[in-house]
Amino acid sequence: MLNPRTSRRKFIQATTAGAAAIASSVWTGAKAQESSSPNEKLNIACIGTANRAANDIQGVQGENIVALVDVDENYLKRKLEEFPNARTYHDYREMLDQEKGKIDAVVIGTTDHHHAPATIRAIRQGLHVYCEKPLTHTVQEARIIAEAAKEHGVVTQMGTQIHAGDNYRRVVEIVQSGAIGDVTDVHVWVGKGWGGGDRPENGTEPPAHLHWDLWLGPAPERPYAAGRYHPAQWRRWWDFGQGTLGDMGCHYMDLPFWALKLRHPTSCVAKGPKVHEETCPLGLSVEYQFPAREDLAACKLTWYDGDQTPREVAGERVPGSGVMFIGSEGKLFADYNNYRLFPKEKFADFQPPTPWIEPSIGHHAEWIKACKDGGQPLCNFDYAGALTETVLLGNVAYRTGQKLEWDAAKLKATNTDAADQYISKQYREGWEVA
Repeated sequence: MLNPRTSRRKFIQATTAGAAAIASSVWTGAKAQESSSPNEKLNIACIGTANRAANDIQGVQGENIVALVDVDENYLKRKLEEFPNARTYHDYREMLDQEKGKIDAVVIGTTDHHHAPATIRAIRQGLHVYCEKPLTHTVQEARIIAEAAKEHGVVTQMGTQIHAGDNYRRVVEIVQSGAIGDVTDVHVWVGKGWGGGDRPENGTEPPAHLHWDLWLGPAPERPYAAGRYHPAQWRRWWDFGQGTLGDMGCHYMDLPFWALKLRHPTSCVAKGPKVHEETCPLGLSVEYQFPAREDLAACKLTWYDGDQTPREVAGERVPGSGVMFIGSEGKLFADYNNYRLFPKEKFADFQPPTPWIEPSIGHHAEWIKACKDGGQPLCNFDYAGALTETVLLGNVAYRTGQKLEWDAAKLKATNTDAADQYISKQYREGWEVA
């Protein structure tokens, strides 16, 4: 079993050139250094085993999967068929206690409201962590998790898998090369709508295979209702998810964050339907203002989702999801797999810059390599924490109905106290994040 601190010490003792290369890879996208111990495998515990979590397990299955956790016994049973030697649990708190000293890392693919409670407990045991997006359920949790990861020196990665794609790398290079000039405006949209609905008036008995109280975890108690929460509809509910913005913001806003070196906004305002106490909106628009950074101009970023998704952006017809950078010398549209430059005539003979961001070895593989060799992968919790804070701040602004003048250092809106109740939250006893 790898000891994370020992592994880190070995890395620090490496040559100065090697250390510099790894440090550079955090921000430039350089390929992770080859493992100095390629035959040594991590002992990994997987929290969540189905749906998105199943894909994450597939991404790390070349290592030793020694423990599986799921509140749904049917999901757990199916995954155990693939990893018959793994020890099984329903409560990740129990797993972390029982497996202490036996595991190196955890992969977390739960509902959003469990991300931070699971992550903070793993980090404080000195375990490396891969956690799905959004990194946390609240803005405050994102800050707590990022600071804890730094304090404990663990290797981290948030599950924004598209960050490893070649297209995102080429777009970052084009924008940072200055091909479209100074970018002061960027639009991001996703044609999906996680929201709507009212709390069921009457609950039902949960199925025997589902540990409902553990599924609720840190959230306030409520009766089970078939088809309304587990396995997918939880994203609609404020107690468990963050709607479409929480679901997709970290994927699509990741591109401008990377290309424009964004971090914390100075203000945020959102528009949508009347706020529902229980469920997220079916359509939302959010406007963030970012300050000047290094040699980059101040920038506005506008998010749209659901029934507020635009069909035209900056005079160009656009598909259902994407990003549009608007610069002083042109415009660039991008989605996961393609990019286009406008005006078409101006860029008809455009030659992209020589690639300087090397191909990824794979989003999960980057994390595994770093766990063994030291350094940090690109979507480590310092980067991912700031991205998650920004994404979730949009929902805070929406729920307050006010423009927030934002002091990121203090996690505080300076013009209103209305945001405070949504920046953080209360936890059921035994599930706290602090």
